[in-house]
Amino acid sequence: MGRRTGHGEHGEGEERHGPSPPAAAAVAAGDTGVLTAWGEDARRLLGWSSDEVLGRPAVGLLAEPLPFAALRRIASGRSWAGPVVLRHRDGRRLPVRLGLRLLGDASGTAHWAVTATTTAPGRPELDARVLAQLPVAVAVYDREVRLCTANSAMERLVGRRVAEVRGLRLREFMPGAAFEEFDRVQEEVMKNGETARLESLGRPPGDDRDHAYAMLVFPLRDGSGRVTGVSAAVYETTEQFHARRRLDIVNEASTCIGTTLDITRTAQELADVAVRRFADMVSVDLLDSVVRGEEPGPLPAAGVLALRRVAQQSVLPGCPEAAAQVGELDAVPAYSPAARALVTGQGSLHRTHEPDIRRWTAYDLARGRSVVDYGVHSLMFVPLCARGTTLGLAIFIRHRTLDPFHADDLLLAEEITARAAVCVDNARRYSRERSTALTLQRSMLPRRSPRQAAVQVASRYLPAGSRAGVGGDWFDVIPLSGARVALVVGDVVGHGVHASATMGRLRTAVRTLADVDLAPDELLTQLDDLVVRLDMEEGQGVAGVSEQFSGEVGATCLYAVYDPVSRRCTMARAGHPPPAVVLPGGRAEFPDLPAGPPLGLGGLPFESAELELPEGSLLALYTDGLIESAGHDVDAGLALLARTLTRPAGSLEELCDNVLYGLLPDRPGDDIALLIARTRALGAHQVVTWELPDDPVVVADARGAAAEQLREWGLGEAACITELVVSELVTNAIRYAGGGPIQLRLIRDATLICEVSDTSSTAPHLRRARIFDEGGRGLLLVAQLTQRWGSRQTPTGKTIWAEQALP
Repeated sequence: MGRRTGHGEHGEGEERHGPSPPAAAAVAAGDTGVLTAWGEDARRLLGWSSDEVLGRPAVGLLAEPLPFAALRRIASGRSWAGPVVLRHRDGRRLPVRLGLRLLGDASGTAHWAVTATTTAPGRPELDARVLAQLPVAVAVYDREVRLCTANSAMERLVGRRVAEVRGLRLREFMPGAAFEEFDRVQEEVMKNGETARLESLGRPPGDDRDHAYAMLVFPLRDGSGRVTGVSAAVYETTEQFHARRRLDIVNEASTCIGTTLDITRTAQELADVAVRRFADMVSVDLLDSVVRGEEPGPLPAAGVLALRRVAQQSVLPGCPEAAAQVGELDAVPAYSPAARALVTGQGSLHRTHEPDIRRWTAYDLARGRSVVDYGVHSLMFVPLCARGTTLGLAIFIRHRTLDPFHADDLLLAEEITARAAVCVDNARRYSRERSTALTLQRSMLPRRSPRQAAVQVASRYLPAGSRAGVGGDWFDVIPLSGARVALVVGDVVGHGVHASATMGRLRTAVRTLADVDLAPDELLTQLDDLVVRLDMEEGQGVAGVSEQFSGEVGATCLYAVYDPVSRRCTMARAGHPPPAVVLPGGRAEFPDLPAGPPLGLGGLPFESAELELPEGSLLALYTDGLIESAGHDVDAGLALLARTLTRPAGSLEELCDNVLYGLLPDRPGDDIALLIARTRALGAHQVVTWELPDDPVVVADARGAAAEQLREWGLGEAACITELVVSELVTNAIRYAGGGPIQLRLIRDATLICEVSDTSSTAPHLRRARIFDEGGRGLLLVAQLTQRWGSRQTPTGKTIWAEQALP
């Protein structure tokens, strides 16, 4: 296949009839392709003598193979004409136009008549008529890169006639850094013979706007392939340039705007992007309701609209040309273009000499002074609209850039403002949901530590600083009977209002189950059943969700019960991180507490563990957000927590702050609940225990012993009620326990606690005694005389207890 040249397409079919170009050489070849004739013209053209070529294959003279079209026509015995490249005897490549025609002699032998026509040598130049008709600006330069000729399009582009600048280099008649670069590129093309492409931005003579141009500089060659000059073709690419620029700015806006779910930050990102790329000053004003995270109301059709300035940016440090400062209200009269943009939801383009702008600046003196002092000449008003709702207004200003805003600038401003408006609306909705969830969650968390003497506690709750939203972390301190206390920390899967509501339901359930005085492992079993039921409720009616589980509800929990009398703590956990324990003067440890499955799996057992805590021990319960961080793994977080808990602190409150400061980044990615308790112990002077036989005669002895103990404690005023309570509870134990030892215990704490334990597991209950019934009034009397009463199951039976206020 031969290489095509620029001689046109018409010669690549059958040879045309009519006047033929003069043949520089004519030869003959037989039907086998062997040369049979060779004339003087052929010798002069290619340098070969007849003795050297006759009888040799004609293809040996080709510097490049024949085109496929030629081979196909030769094979079918048809004539062909077209450009080929021959090889001269001295090795030169010689472009010619070759003609092949099949002839036959009298004997019927076929011969091919071959004619070769050379192209005229010399410098390639464009015909003046063709040059003038080209739709792009074209110029031709000689070997020294001096202008030879150019078409009228090029003359209009540079603002000079060819006759005025012929023979000059480009930089000599178009001074400037850009044209010096063009001149340099043309020199390179002249030297290396390779086409080059450049792009530039310039302003044609008499135009008030910059235009983008692309210039193609390519070499001009003679017949032998030698570069004899260069040509430059220039065509305008302004639309493509602005389209790429808009796309570039929009891409930057998509990356830089909306990086956080913060309304003010999002508005500031819009202002920053616009000032960096096409505006001299930008302000963003929002409706006050939007700033507060509320739904914006309808805009008034008349009067003055009040907008809150939330962000602004300028090419001048400090935004001195701003008519309002960030945080201030900016009044927008209804007749102004700004108000029209807000009401209609359509952006608009203005110059400061327009009547409406002059009327507005006359009304707003500060704005009017800014326009005059800083030379503001062009403005755009673009409303922030998202989901059919107007949120505010962005104002774009030019005073340092000489070009005024044009329609494509307005299109660009509307594009990035629309993107920012969606981000602002997302931030508003997030702020509203976050505020709702946070309010709901805080309302369900304990505001102050309940009155109890078993432990001293301090707590912290820290909502997430990420886009995930408020989670379902919670903690609780629940006073139990017998001066004991329950410490709870839990974490609901998910974030937002749903997680907070689920947390509230679980916290209520834990409090209810704690009042029943269930053991920690049994309490978690009951709580697991509740989570399974909640999960099934969530899945009802949801297409494609199993009737058994929806996967919407899940949680982890750690439940601990501490008894200040025995100084023992019983704990169980459901998929929750282990507690940290710091013994007095010791180091922090994490007890080997069975992990247990997370709540919501159903049917799996939970195990509890018991450990003794000396008075003054620290017990730290927390959620996984405290120890899991992007900066370290869980093991590193646990080690850091252990070191922090052992550092000296003036109080538990200070220790909580130290833990949060030492373990958390500035914006934690998850909610954090932390509960730290220091254990206390009730001494022998606060607790008295009697072991009683199963005999009715001991009731009087029990009353007397209790009264004597109260007198020793200085609580003689309470003896009457306490004797009655002791009498009723011991009598019930003897009557209904069915044998076995009975224990009476008095605890002096914030209240006076009376406990009677027996070996029966039957729970007592109040009942209505009729007139002639002999029993049934004892517990009713106890309930009336004490603050509260109840019973709890023990490993050996049950304990009935009652609390009295101290006199």
